[in-house]
Amino acid sequence: MIHVVAVGDGVDPDRLDALAADLAHTFGVSCHVREGVLDAGYARDSARNQYHSTAILDRLRGLAAGPGVRVLGVTAHDLFVPIFTFVFGEAQLEGHCAVVSLYRLSEEHYGLPVDEGKLRERLVKEAVHELGHTFGLGHCDDWRCVMASSHGVERLDVKGAGFCGECGRVVERSCAL
Repeated sequence: MIHVVAVGDGVDPDRLDALAADLAHTFGVSCHVREGVLDAGYARDSARNQYHSTAILDRLRGLAAGPGVRVLGVTAHDLFVPIFTFVFGEAQLEGHCAVVSLYRLSEEHYGLPVDEGKLRERLVKEAVHELGHTFGLGHCDDWRCVMASSHGVERLDVKGAGFCGECGRVVERSCAL
């Protein structure tokens, strides 16, 4: 089961509902949006004007409700980890929690017109990627696999939304447990 949680203000509930439907289809498991919004103020770094994704993961850990439940936080805030300028998301490898940010996935962040279709596609890819890490998957060498590393939206746009055969088998075995 996957629980989707809004982290901070600015996340459209309809976007979360659409993401939950896409994730349920991709993983073949129940997926729903949890009520309420997790406050993100504690994770804000005022010097960077960004939010520390690892701190958010620590809070999401408290929302995991039993074995087999994954929690995906979705935020409109710009995320970082200290060794990178920004991250699209972060996950606990073989854990139960992941977080993704809409901030750098939107075309308007790059001075381009709004493209809801592209934003939804990028969000799904990034969410599936981060949840893949919770199933123990590392970055894949197959650039078409959703588990390929993406350090920019250009790389995110060219990779697929699905797992390669090898990564897919790992997720299938995990979801069947």
